[in-house]
Amino acid sequence: MKLIMAIVRPSKVEEIKDALTRLNVAGMTISEVRGHGRQKGHTAIYRGKEYSVTLLPKMKMEIVLPDEMVDETIRTIIETARTGEIGDGRVFVLPVEQGYNIRTGERDVI
Repeated sequence: MKLIMAIVRPSKVEEIKDALTRLNVAGMTISEVRGHGRQKGHTAIYRGKEYSVTLLPKMKMEIVLPDEMVDETIRTIIETARTGEIGDGRVFVLPVEQGYNIRTGERDVI
């Protein structure tokens, strides 16, 4: 099992979610987050004053999958999320040792 963690633009979440549904990805967790990478933020003007926005709004998608679904899922996320501009996001893959269903206490078999 693997945990795929994708940090993406908020405007791309629905499109990514729809593409993953077509791949039969059963579930995911989506959170609003803030951060920056190479983009380093930008300057904005509010009531005539310029200020620096260093933590940009992003969305974090977390998906736990069996190993055989990982490559296709990553490819789909990257193709769907890509705009070609700085700030498109990142995808991370982490190993998952075990998972449990809280309601039943059963260990996941993936």
